[in-house]
Amino acid sequence: MKTTIVKASIIALALGTLGGCATTDEIAQIRSTAERALSSANSATQRADNALSVANSALDAARSAQSTAEAAQACCSENTSRLDRMFEKAMQK
Repeated sequence: MKTTIVKASIIALALGTLGGCATTDEIAQIRSTAERALSSANSATQRADNALSVANSALDAARSAQSTAEAAQACCSENTSRLDRMFEKAMQK
């Protein structure tokens, strides 16, 4: 009786262990899914790097435009001051 219980336990343990293992096909599917996920992640990283490059170029262009606008504003302010002084001199005469 005791040997029958031991044999049954060993068989149940072996079947439980084998039933819990993944088959070669399942492992291949898991590997394929992981490879697709890695490929998607690499593609997303590349697109993010490209987007960062474009954003940096846009930032450089915006800074250049800001500098040009500030120079134009300074010139305009200087001209306005000059015209105001000329108008005041003309009004004094």
